[in-house]
Amino acid sequence: MMKRYLMVAALAMVLAGCGSNVKLDPPIQGSDTSATTGTGGADSQGAGQSTVTQVQAGQSGADAAGPAGVDRTIYFDYDSFTVKPEYQGVVDQHARFLQANKGRSVSLEGNTDERGSREYNLALGQKRAEAVRRALTLVGASDAQIEAVSFGEEKPAAQGSSEDAYAKNRRVEIRYR
Repeated sequence: MMKRYLMVAALAMVLAGCGSNVKLDPPIQGSDTSATTGTGGADSQGAGQSTVTQVQAGQSGADAAGPAGVDRTIYFDYDSFTVKPEYQGVVDQHARFLQANKGRSVSLEGNTDERGSREYNLALGQKRAEAVRRALTLVGASDAQIEAVSFGEEKPAAQGSSEDAYAKNRRVEIRYR
């Protein structure tokens, strides 16, 4: 009987650990899914029309990439989430750009090399993204403009198991939206 209670308690702890505090996007106001699901009725009159804004693949506005001529990748040492002094200029320029463009936002994508467990690498990637977030906000960017996410080892910049490949994968990429 005691074994059963321990199993239930262990299962509850595992499920509690699977929870996420990631904010999901709110539903789009005025969206109507019946026109796209084929349920018919009066809504199907506009079935050939899309309410989704189309993105032009060839369109690359100067402001879409953030500040011109500034790197968008910050590299880290092995097993570290400390922003190196050599990247402070990059952080400063992106923070000033965000401060001057309050309507812009960025996604900070934390990455790791393949060494370590999947869970460890996801946590390390998140710590790296959060470290860049703190650095940006200390210089003047608004916390509301920044989203920090981790991809761990899932999106390598370089393939292979050499130190050069590992070094290229230990990074945070700054992506403007």
